[in-house]
Amino acid sequence: MGLLKALMGSAGGVLADQWLDFFVCEGMEADVLAIKGQKRISQRGSNVKGEDNIISNGSGFVVNKGQAAIIVDNGRIMEFCAEEGHYTYDQSSESSVFYGNFGTGLVESIKNMGERFKYGGGPGKDQRIYYFNTKEILGNKYGTSSPIPYVVVDPIVNLRLTIGLRANGEYSYRITNPALFYANVCGNVEELYTRNNLDGQLKTEILTILGPSLAKLGTNLEYHEISFQTEKLAEILNEALSAKWREGRGIEIVNFGIACSASQEDENRIKNLQTAMVMRDPTMAAAALVNAQSDAMRAAAGNSSGAMAGFLGMGMAAQAGGMMNPQALFQMGQQKLSWNCSCGHVENTGKFCAECGKAKP
Repeated sequence: MGLLKALMGSAGGVLADQWLDFFVCEGMEADVLAIKGQKRISQRGSNVKGEDNIISNGSGFVVNKGQAAIIVDNGRIMEFCAEEGHYTYDQSSESSVFYGNFGTGLVESIKNMGERFKYGGGPGKDQRIYYFNTKEILGNKYGTSSPIPYVVVDPIVNLRLTIGLRANGEYSYRITNPALFYANVCGNVEELYTRNNLDGQLKTEILTILGPSLAKLGTNLEYHEISFQTEKLAEILNEALSAKWREGRGIEIVNFGIACSASQEDENRIKNLQTAMVMRDPTMAAAALVNAQSDAMRAAAGNSSGAMAGFLGMGMAAQAGGMMNPQALFQMGQQKLSWNCSCGHVENTGKFCAECGKAKP
């Protein structure tokens, strides 16, 4: 009974799989990266008993815009297409009398019956079509859980300071090599493969190399200006991730948005150090002193005990050495700006000596 059942199953299966199949992927949602193609069966059609994972020779499939398709025959990628259009699969190991020479197809079908009989009536092979989403996958959020060390450089005041930087934003990526994505990422999925299966790993890898990538943007770049360098940052990230993403998974970053912020403590440190460095210039210090003394005089004039008491306090502070003479600082600044030439001419103020014309050293 078992042999008879296998024989009948073999014959029935081969006859059912003689019909040519038609595959199409109507559309993919934004979070779907790959999906197994399904046979289109209409209500009027008779092809309702064929095997799910058998694609008869001569079967057709359609690739829509923003999609790519591959056909896998017994584990091997036999067909690949990334352009929209209607195609015919003519390399199948499952023959059909409805494609090519009728006599040849009939002989091959009889051979298939013998092969199926060996497997108890089953096909003994596996053929599938997969569709891949080649559109830009948008809206992938990320954020640093801990601050990234970032060096702030201000050449004007000779400042170099390491601060803790927090970054967050969104990035987009695209499948550029569906065959590689199939081989190393999704494999033989039964229905669909969404980005939720992959995003956690991608986010971790991005955050791992984000700090070194920010350092490659160049020196003298203030942290709030990083958001203006997104195109260059995407190139740097693709270069850093090429081994894992482009060459390992067949995907690459398209756009990378980033917003960076420093803690209030770090911002105050930067401002205080910049102010302190500026005050090394005697002229700037004199201007700040004049401004501070003007504020003091206005405060003294509005003293609740009377203007006289306020100015008396200022006088006592001056006698105790608590108030400096800004004129002396202005003179120091003027001396700093002037220079002496090797020819003997002193107090040059321009870029060239007024006596001999030599350039300022």
